[in-house]
Amino acid sequence: MTDDKTFNRWFNAFILVGMSVALIITTALKLGDAGGAGRTLLLVSAFGSLMGVLATVCSANARILTFAFGLLDVAIYGVVCFINWKNGGSGLGNALLHALYFVPMQFIGFYQWRKRGADASSQVRARRLSGRQWALYTAAFVLGTAVSYLVIARFDRSAAEGFLKVAVVLDVLPMMCNILGQLLMSTAYMEQWIFWIGVNITSILMWSFALKGGGDFALIYLIKYAFYLLNSLNGLRIWIRLSRKG
Repeated sequence: MTDDKTFNRWFNAFILVGMSVALIITTALKLGDAGGAGRTLLLVSAFGSLMGVLATVCSANARILTFAFGLLDVAIYGVVCFINWKNGGSGLGNALLHALYFVPMQFIGFYQWRKRGADASSQVRARRLSGRQWALYTAAFVLGTAVSYLVIARFDRSAAEGFLKVAVVLDVLPMMCNILGQLLMSTAYMEQWIFWIGVNITSILMWSFALKGGGDFALIYLIKYAFYLLNSLNGLRIWIRLSRKG
């Protein structure tokens, strides 16, 4: 147990310090090319990313402070995704998701975790899905992905025409993983981390395409989700252990 706590302490420090250094360097390089309004949005975007890292580190360690930091992160990220879409990139689905779903779910998640014993000093009581619950979540993911793709593909102006619009796929997949991951997170299920890993991988791909297209904030979020992926793998490890007790 002592070795595990030591590992988590150093790993959390690596995520927080590494993300902070990367964002400071990236933001400093971008500031010279940005105008007045662009500089403000760039700084706000970087701040939101730092809040997101704090939220995910707290979540991986089953700490309720994840919802305080998360509220700042998802609100800022929703605005940035909307700006990216308005400028011709992808992100419409994520913008709507964060404004209409993720922001209110921070309050719901806080309430649910408090009911399961989480407070400033205690971890939430984690649990696992049953076989039937797994089937329901899988069906919801497949159906939700198909419906969301058809809706967003109709209205997303950034996607190239073709049988399968790759930009829309990279928008829809993290959106559905986010929705189901948040539900599982709010109710303290270990399997949330499978969906968060999916979010991080598809988001890395999405922002990689945005970076090639010259997106102003793409590099910040590419770095952000790379660190998120590492953190989600550690979160899965921690919650597997915690859910054995729940």
